[in-house]
Amino acid sequence: MKKLLLIAMLFAQATFAQRTILHCGKLIDVKQLQIQSEMSVIIDGNKIVDVQKGYVTANTNDKIIDLKNKTVMPGLIDCHVHVEQEISPNRLLKSLTQNEADLAFESLQYARRTVMAGFTTVRDLGGSGVNIALRNAINKGLVVGPRIFTSGKALSTTGGHGDATNGLRADLMHLHELNADVVNGVDECRKAVRQRYKDGADVIKIAATGGVLSLEKDGSGAQFTEEEIVAIVSTAKDYGLKVAAHAHGVEGMKRAIIGGVASIEHGTYMDEETMQLMKSHGTYLVPTIIAGKSVADSATKPGFFPEVIARKALEVGPIIQNTFGKAYKAGVKIAFGTDAGVYNHGKNWMEFIYMTEAGMPALECIKAATVNAADLIGNNNIGSIEKGKLADVIAVDGDPVKDIKVMGNVKFVMKAGAIIKNE
Repeated sequence: MKKLLLIAMLFAQATFAQRTILHCGKLIDVKQLQIQSEMSVIIDGNKIVDVQKGYVTANTNDKIIDLKNKTVMPGLIDCHVHVEQEISPNRLLKSLTQNEADLAFESLQYARRTVMAGFTTVRDLGGSGVNIALRNAINKGLVVGPRIFTSGKALSTTGGHGDATNGLRADLMHLHELNADVVNGVDECRKAVRQRYKDGADVIKIAATGGVLSLEKDGSGAQFTEEEIVAIVSTAKDYGLKVAAHAHGVEGMKRAIIGGVASIEHGTYMDEETMQLMKSHGTYLVPTIIAGKSVADSATKPGFFPEVIARKALEVGPIIQNTFGKAYKAGVKIAFGTDAGVYNHGKNWMEFIYMTEAGMPALECIKAATVNAADLIGNNNIGSIEKGKLADVIAVDGDPVKDIKVMGNVKFVMKAGAIIKNE
């Protein structure tokens, strides 16, 4: 009899273990692009166990969080950040004077700002390798930050965007440590992908064209051959990794798309033919409009950038928003991404403003930062508020459909069931 009573008590404790119930005044269904009113999200541990209409009555041990005057949505995902760094006039000097430990300590504030702004997941596309260590520290609960999927170090060709020796004196150009990200030819490309996997990367990043914030003179020309890209993509696929391609110019974009990359980052000079190619291959565009605007603005400040970078920033920066608008209207798949680090971390939400200005409705922008972003990253445990998903939930004051600027007023952040912020 005592044994039966004990079993009954244990069963009762298990049945009525503490859950967290969010009472949501408005809840965004990012798949159906609808706003539901008076909803309850029920969370047990790190998972969502149910979503119900109305305000669910709590059991004795349940914790109720009142979000009845908020708009609730899934945790946001930024598919293009650089969590180790932040733009400054002395950025190039810092790259030659800072050690990895310096980068690591600086990155802590950037990670914290990001998650506090409602971005519970990010895809970090290039750094020193500290980004891998930061990801691991966050996963272990040692520091506060978003869930990170990272490329570790990005891959570049000799003289390309990402070749750290561009613009240096001749003897420095040949230092092995500064050429660790440089690959040429199919064999080197395959080996580099395998090394990134060994290092712990979650994704492969390549510089398919020139770029802005590097000292090479051309910001748009193609820099990998199609054969090299195919080698990178096929090797990455063998190891279960996707490939993201930084690309501004058309030729580099076409090679990357045909080569099988999962996403084009920036896409500045994309033409209609390239858009159709992206549609036929199912390639995502990650627009990073805020980055273009930020570097163009910084380029107007005397001495902020070296002359070669300032020139490219003024050429490339103002074009990205218009290109994004055309790509969206053409039906290209869009995943939210900002290039955070090129502007100040924590302001990622401003991308929503620029996307809506270019013609994308607010709910579709939020879908791009949740469902679409999760699809691009390849993680089906995040990106929507549904039974069985990880409990990544945020809440804002106001209605983003009426005023997209409320995305900058995040009051509540939950990541995998843990409350990070509750104002």
